[in-house]
Amino acid sequence: MTILFVDADACPVKDEAVRVGERHKVEIKFVSNSWMRLPEGDLIERVVVPEGPDEADNWIAERAKEGDVVVTADVPLAARCVKAGALVIGPTGKPFREDGIGMRLAMRDLNTHLRETGEIREGGPSFTKADRSRFLNQLETIMRAARRISGAK
Repeated sequence: MTILFVDADACPVKDEAVRVGERHKVEIKFVSNSWMRLPEGDLIERVVVPEGPDEADNWIAERAKEGDVVVTADVPLAARCVKAGALVIGPTGKPFREDGIGMRLAMRDLNTHLRETGEIREGGPSFTKADRSRFLNQLETIMRAARRISGAK
């Protein structure tokens, strides 16, 4: 059975994830390091992990498996979940795939290095309405694929 995991800290598409998850009648697990206001529902579970680096990521990565869907902007977490067979999507609607995850990790590391050395200052483009729309469309597609993988009707 498909589970939708949401890396909830700083996730701008929580409501959209709930809409798609509820439409497909899958469990939705919001994982974060602290309590936060979330939509309520029978399929929604709030998971608060201990404070600490990568605690939420570790919790998700240890449980995500083939047929599950993970929403995260965290590239290392995405890589771990893709390796486990989960389908992974970022909040801007861009899916993480096995054939491209190595390049995304390398670009993340390069950008981190460039920020640390002062070569670049910006953190990246701001989140837009087009990103939100692309996320909804892509999550719908990924959710259908995940449910086929997990054998759900």
